[in-house]
Amino acid sequence: MVSKNILTLKHEKAPGIDGLIAEHLQYCHPILSVILSKLLQLIMLTQHVPSGFKLSYIIPIPKVKDTLSTAFKCDNFRGIAINAILSKVFEHCILEQYHSFQYSSDNQYVFEKGVSCNHAIFAVRNIVDSFVSKCSTVNLCAIDIAKHLTKSITMLL
Repeated sequence: MVSKNILTLKHEKAPGIDGLIAEHLQYCHPILSVILSKLLQLIMLTQHVPSGFKLSYIIPIPKVKDTLSTAFKCDNFRGIAINAILSKVFEHCILEQYHSFQYSSDNQYVFEKGVSCNHAIFAVRNIVDSFVSKCSTVNLCAIDIAKHLTKSITMLL
Protein backbone atom coordinates (compact mmCIF):
# COMPACT_ATOMS: atom_id res chain seq x y z
CA MET A 1 0.00 0.00 0.00
CA VAL A 2 2.85 2.39 0.83
CA SER A 3 4.56 1.66 -2.53
CA LYS A 4 1.34 2.22 -4.45
CA ASN A 5 0.63 5.52 -2.69
CA ILE A 6 4.16 6.73 -3.33
CA LEU A 7 3.76 6.01 -7.04
CA THR A 8 0.48 7.96 -7.22
CA LEU A 9 1.98 11.17 -5.78
CA LYS A 10 1.94 14.10 -8.20
CA HIS A 11 5.25 15.41 -9.53
CA GLU A 12 6.61 18.93 -9.33
CA LYS A 13 4.84 19.93 -6.12
CA ALA A 14 6.30 22.18 -3.44
CA PRO A 15 8.56 20.50 -0.87
CA GLY A 16 7.39 20.16 2.72
CA ILE A 17 9.21 21.61 5.72
CA ASP A 18 11.58 18.62 5.55
CA GLY A 19 12.57 19.61 1.99
CA LEU A 20 11.40 16.30 0.48
CA ILE A 21 9.30 16.06 -2.66
CA ALA A 22 7.44 13.18 -4.30
CA GLU A 23 10.31 12.50 -6.70
CA HIS A 24 12.65 11.77 -3.76
CA LEU A 25 10.43 8.88 -2.73
CA GLN A 26 9.59 7.71 -6.24
CA TYR A 27 13.19 7.45 -7.45
CA CYS A 28 14.83 6.09 -4.30
CA HIS A 29 15.80 2.49 -3.53
CA PRO A 30 12.78 0.13 -3.30
CA ILE A 31 13.71 -0.85 0.28
CA LEU A 32 12.41 2.55 1.42
CA SER A 33 8.80 1.39 0.93
CA VAL A 34 9.44 -1.54 3.27
CA ILE A 35 10.99 0.73 5.89
CA LEU A 36 8.15 3.25 5.59
CA SER A 37 5.60 0.42 5.93
CA LYS A 38 7.26 -0.62 9.19
CA LEU A 39 7.25 3.00 10.36
CA LEU A 40 3.53 3.32 9.59
CA GLN A 41 2.82 0.11 11.50
CA LEU A 42 4.80 1.47 14.46
CA ILE A 43 2.90 4.77 14.36
CA MET A 44 -0.42 2.90 14.32
CA LEU A 45 0.68 0.55 17.10
CA THR A 46 1.98 3.26 19.44
CA GLN A 47 -0.66 5.83 18.39
CA HIS A 48 2.07 8.47 18.35
CA VAL A 49 2.31 10.87 15.42
CA PRO A 50 5.82 12.25 14.84
CA SER A 51 6.01 15.98 15.53
CA GLY A 52 7.26 16.66 12.00
CA PHE A 53 3.98 15.36 10.61
CA LYS A 54 2.12 18.07 12.51
CA LEU A 55 4.00 20.90 10.81
CA SER A 56 3.12 22.64 7.57
CA TYR A 57 3.43 26.00 5.97
CA ILE A 58 0.77 27.99 4.18
CA ILE A 59 1.08 29.48 0.72
CA PRO A 60 -1.44 32.26 -0.07
CA ILE A 61 -3.06 31.75 -3.49
CA PRO A 62 -5.10 34.61 -5.03
CA LYS A 63 -8.79 33.75 -5.47
CA VAL A 64 -9.25 36.14 -8.37
CA LYS A 65 -7.45 35.87 -11.67
CA ASP A 66 -6.83 39.58 -12.14
CA THR A 67 -4.78 40.42 -9.03
CA LEU A 68 -3.65 43.79 -10.41
CA SER A 69 -7.12 45.34 -10.25
CA THR A 70 -8.05 44.07 -6.78
CA ALA A 71 -6.83 45.16 -3.38
CA PHE A 72 -4.51 42.86 -1.47
CA LYS A 73 -6.84 41.84 1.34
CA CYS A 74 -6.86 38.55 3.23
CA ASP A 75 -10.33 37.86 1.81
CA ASN A 76 -8.88 37.73 -1.71
CA PHE A 77 -6.62 34.76 -0.94
CA ARG A 78 -7.03 31.13 0.01
CA GLY A 79 -4.35 29.26 1.85
CA ILE A 80 -2.77 26.03 0.65
CA ALA A 81 -1.10 24.03 3.43
CA ILE A 82 2.10 22.26 2.40
CA ASN A 83 2.69 19.16 4.54
CA ALA A 84 5.59 16.74 4.77
CA ILE A 85 5.45 14.24 1.91
CA LEU A 86 5.79 11.26 4.26
CA SER A 87 2.74 12.36 6.24
CA LYS A 88 0.83 12.67 2.96
CA VAL A 89 1.80 9.10 1.98
CA PHE A 90 0.74 7.78 5.39
CA GLU A 91 -2.50 9.77 5.28
CA HIS A 92 -3.39 8.18 1.92
CA CYS A 93 -2.61 4.72 3.33
CA ILE A 94 -4.82 5.29 6.37
CA LEU A 95 -7.66 6.70 4.24
CA GLU A 96 -7.41 3.72 1.90
CA GLN A 97 -7.37 1.22 4.77
CA TYR A 98 -10.26 2.74 6.71
CA HIS A 99 -12.41 4.35 4.00
CA SER A 100 -15.28 1.93 4.67
CA PHE A 101 -15.60 3.39 8.19
CA GLN A 102 -15.97 6.95 6.93
CA TYR A 103 -19.49 8.26 6.97
CA SER A 104 -20.94 11.64 6.39
CA SER A 105 -24.53 12.75 6.26
CA ASP A 106 -26.22 13.57 2.97
CA ASN A 107 -26.56 17.06 4.45
CA GLN A 108 -22.76 17.39 4.77
CA TYR A 109 -21.37 19.88 2.24
CA VAL A 110 -17.81 20.19 3.51
CA PHE A 111 -14.82 18.12 2.36
CA GLU A 112 -16.93 16.07 -0.06
CA LYS A 113 -15.70 15.46 -3.61
CA GLY A 114 -17.85 17.17 -6.23
CA VAL A 115 -19.88 19.10 -3.65
CA SER A 116 -19.60 22.84 -3.17
CA CYS A 117 -21.24 25.77 -1.44
CA ASN A 118 -23.60 26.05 -4.41
CA HIS A 119 -25.04 22.64 -3.55
CA ALA A 120 -25.76 23.76 0.02
CA ILE A 121 -27.39 26.99 -1.21
CA PHE A 122 -29.51 24.99 -3.66
CA ALA A 123 -30.64 22.62 -0.87
CA VAL A 124 -31.55 25.50 1.47
CA ARG A 125 -33.42 27.27 -1.32
CA ASN A 126 -35.45 24.12 -2.08
CA ILE A 127 -36.36 23.69 1.59
CA VAL A 128 -37.37 27.35 1.92
CA ASP A 129 -39.44 27.16 -1.29
CA SER A 130 -41.16 24.02 -0.01
CA PHE A 131 -42.23 25.71 3.25
CA VAL A 132 -43.22 28.95 1.51
CA SER A 133 -45.41 27.06 -0.98
CA LYS A 134 -47.34 25.73 2.05
CA CYS A 135 -47.75 29.27 3.46
CA SER A 136 -45.37 28.58 6.34
CA THR A 137 -43.05 31.04 8.03
CA VAL A 138 -39.37 30.37 7.45
CA ASN A 139 -36.71 31.39 9.97
CA LEU A 140 -33.05 31.20 8.97
CA CYS A 141 -29.95 31.80 11.01
CA ALA A 142 -26.66 32.31 9.19
CA ILE A 143 -23.27 32.41 10.86
CA ASP A 144 -20.50 34.23 9.03
CA ILE A 145 -17.45 32.58 10.57
CA ALA A 146 -14.99 34.62 8.52
CA LYS A 147 -16.27 37.86 10.00
CA HIS A 148 -17.24 36.43 13.41
CA LEU A 149 -20.73 37.82 13.02
CA THR A 150 -24.02 36.15 13.72
CA LYS A 151 -26.91 37.20 11.59
CA SER A 152 -30.45 36.16 12.25
CA ILE A 153 -32.84 36.61 9.38
CA THR A 154 -36.55 36.07 9.64
CA MET A 155 -38.29 35.69 6.36
CA LEU A 156 -42.05 36.04 6.33
CA LEU A 157 -43.14 34.95 2.91
